[in-house]
Amino acid sequence: MSDSTVTQPEGREEGAVPQAVTGESEQRFLGRLRTPRRPRLWFEILLIAVSYWTYSLIRNAVPEQRGKALRNADWIWQTEHRLGIAVEESVNHAVNSVTWLIVGMNYYYATLHFVVTLTVLVWLYRSHPGRYAATRLVLFATTGVALVGYYLYPLAPPRLMDGSRFVDTVMVHQTWGSMASGDLKHMSNQYAAMPSMHIGWSLWCGLTVFALARVPWVRVLGLLYPAATLVVIVATANHFWLDAVGGMLCLAFGYTLAGLWYGSLPYALPRLVPSQPPGRRSPSWAQAS
Repeated sequence: MSDSTVTQPEGREEGAVPQAVTGESEQRFLGRLRTPRRPRLWFEILLIAVSYWTYSLIRNAVPEQRGKALRNADWIWQTEHRLGIAVEESVNHAVNSVTWLIVGMNYYYATLHFVVTLTVLVWLYRSHPGRYAATRLVLFATTGVALVGYYLYPLAPPRLMDGSRFVDTVMVHQTWGSMASGDLKHMSNQYAAMPSMHIGWSLWCGLTVFALARVPWVRVLGLLYPAATLVVIVATANHFWLDAVGGMLCLAFGYTLAGLWYGSLPYALPRLVPSQPPGRRSPSWAQAS
């Protein structure tokens, strides 16, 4: 009786099946990471607190490089003059002449940057849990790349330029406001003006509200918020308007990263995350981009 022989199917090598299983497992793992899931309140509070603490620590740890920051500010100001777009000083003086208006802007600059951003995050958490993680990723990526800008391009705000006629509105009107003015200036890096996260965060808030809110006037307010913020950062002499462009570029990076990770814009993801028993696969509509 002859020995029986076992032959491998043509074109198939040993180990092909384990490799396929490994690749499929990796795809399932990535799929789970990318699938929207219900956020956990305790984790989100901890994440936001730790992230902001880390952001502040790194931002303030960046060398101030005063000389370089002032040279960069002079270069931007001269370039704007050559291009005929240097409007910041005129806006600063015009608004500063109306006391109630500039005082209001000082408090706007100091508070709404945090209040509105946190409010939008809470609204997303409660009303759009399926879109929360992706939209939060946009904000975090925007803030993270801004730190690179602070390190590579130190920039003095207009109010600190040597020989300029800009008015430091917080100092003049003695309002509680900018962390970079008065008694609080030693707690913050004063030469981290590029990019402007007041614009990056406010535009994130505005686009999120405009895309997801159902009430028309609320959507309009969403668009007006970053526009008003731009006027405020210029009128208070805390930023050149080109700093706002830097903030917009950082936000574009954040949206690009989130789009690549989730396969679509955050606002196109499902609004709700369905509850399901442990181990059960998510329905196809929840995994789709």
